[in-house]
Order: sequence, then structure tokens, then C-alpha cells
Amino acid sequence: MTASIASDTTQAAQWFHALSDETRLEIIQLLSGGERCVCDLTDALDAAQSRLSFHLKTLRDAGIVRDRRVGRWIYYSLNRDTLIEIENLVTTYKPSARVARLDACCG
Repeated sequence: MTASIASDTTQAAQWFHALSDETRLEIIQLLSGGERCVCDLTDALDAAQSRLSFHLKTLRDAGIVRDRRVGRWIYYSLNRDTLIEIENLVTTYKPSARVARLDACCG
């Protein structure tokens, strides 16, 4: 496996891990409407701040969300560029319409 493919695979695994949790998907859904303050997310998800922080850190580390601080408040938004990369990656995994049958190879 080349270094580029290994790097791409590692990045894909990080994205899919970040997307593999219901709470994180709910956060993404909320942020799809625009930037939200962490206090708004806490209220909307009825989640403890510590639990929400864990999920936001996972999404931030994967590059799926961005944060910005204004005074003591932190605002989160989706990273559109990363979501486009994920979309492109998933598209490359989509089987083509003309997939060769492998039945003959194993007898």
C-alpha cells in the first residue's frame, strides 16, 4: 500500500469514526442550519456539557466542525470543505454500473 493510499485510508477511518455516533450525527444536523453556540447545542440535545464537549472534540479532530471563540462563548459550524471531501470519498466507493462478476474465479 502506498503512503498516499494509507494516508487517505487513515483520514477516511477518522471521518467514519466521527460519523458513527448518533449524538455526533445530531450535532451535524443541528449545525447544518448554521453556526450554533455550544450552549444552544447543549439545550437542543439535552446533553451534559462534558458529554457534548467530548463529541464536539471528536468532530473537530476529524475536521468536520470548526469552532471560534467570542469572549467566553464557543461557536461551532460545519467545515464545508471536509464535507465535500467526504462526499467525494463516498462517491469513489460507489460501485460502477458495470461491476464484473467474480463467480468464475472460485470455481
